Amino acid sequence: MIFKTPTKHFFVFGTSEGYTMLNAFDGALLDAGIGNTNLVKMSSIVPPHCKLVDHIKLPQGSLVPVAYASICQAEPGVTLSAAVAAAYPEDESQAGLIMEYSAPARKDIVEKHVRAMAEKGLERRNLKIKEIRSIAVQTIVESIGAAFAAVVLWD
Repeated sequence: MIFKTPTKHFFVFGTSEGYTMLNAFDGALLDAGIGNTNLVKMSSIVPPHCKLVDHIKLPQGSLVPVAYASICQAEPGVTLSAAVAAAYPEDESQAGLIMEYSAPARKDIVEKHVRAMAEKGLERRNLKIKEIRSIAVQTIVESIGAAFAAVVLWD
């Protein structure tokens, strides 16, 4: 089997209510625009020279590497948030780092935390930070809710 290094990446997020927690998670994937793909959860590295692009329509059923945060809960009234952040090094020949975080909290709190995680991760690699990008999403559970945020990598 030949493994390809992704050359593009993009951020997505979604929320949903569902019949079960799995249905809520599936609905959040559909809301994010990647629900008809097979997600391959990966560790959180942006390959060197991997270009940030706008959302790409992925072929249905494709295997899609993704770093994601998700949270599902069946407690009405609870605020759920998911966020991802990517830290890019000044030296573009080095890999970037993606961090994921979700919690029953407001999205500003969750996004601030995941950005700090990304910053600390790149610092641990002794790389100077060029930029940190992040997204976060929040929902208030009505019955069974889910929040999802991801960085999708593609070739």
